[in-house]
Amino acid sequence: MEIKKNPKSNLENFSKIFMQIGLVLALFVTYVAIEKKTYDKIYGNLGSFNMNQELEEEIPITQKIEQVQPKTPPPPAPEKIEIVENEKEIEETVLESTETDQTEEIVVIEEMEEEEEIVEDVNFMIIEDVPTYPGCSGNNQERKDCFSRMVQKHFGKKFNADLPNELGLSPGKKRVFIGFKIDKNGNVVDIQTRAPHPKIKDEVEKVMSQLPKMKPGKQRGKPVGVKYSIPFTLIVE
Repeated sequence: MEIKKNPKSNLENFSKIFMQIGLVLALFVTYVAIEKKTYDKIYGNLGSFNMNQELEEEIPITQKIEQVQPKTPPPPAPEKIEIVENEKEIEETVLESTETDQTEEIVVIEEMEEEEEIVEDVNFMIIEDVPTYPGCSGNNQERKDCFSRMVQKHFGKKFNADLPNELGLSPGKKRVFIGFKIDKNGNVVDIQTRAPHPKIKDEVEKVMSQLPKMKPGKQRGKPVGVKYSIPFTLIVE
């Protein structure tokens, strides 16, 4: 005989209902727990208490004991007492005062050594007062132009123009650079030359050493050495 199961006794059909009922109960319990009120507990009378009460501490009384130092005996009396007569003169040392009166004038003498100002050599282009070639005059710029013109004239007159051709140099223009200094006395010194051949260099230095003595240049009113340089062009045929 086969046993038939009643469809109403199957609990799976009521699973959704059970889940909903469970959610409703959980929400209800949560709501009740949140809304529950609590009150502070009240204790009985604890009596009064003074927070400002200070604790009294017994401080022991101490006494300072002074140590008794032994007394030193007085110095012994001199064996012989010297009697000084009133008429005896006693020499006194007089100290002179170093203080000065306001009316007195204090004079301080300082020894200062005069140091000689050393002025180095100055370039011809920036010298305040240029050296003066014999026969030149006028203002500073005019004497500059005259100086350069007279030096070129002296070189062209004294230099041996046939020397470059005699040395067998290649035809063309040859540059010669000359530099010298007019010292504090107006003499031409420290001649320096750069030339295409040693013999030409010797000839140039010989010519420049024959420059006449000049009036020295001045810087700040004092004679100084003045450096001068000039290039020359030699034409070799």
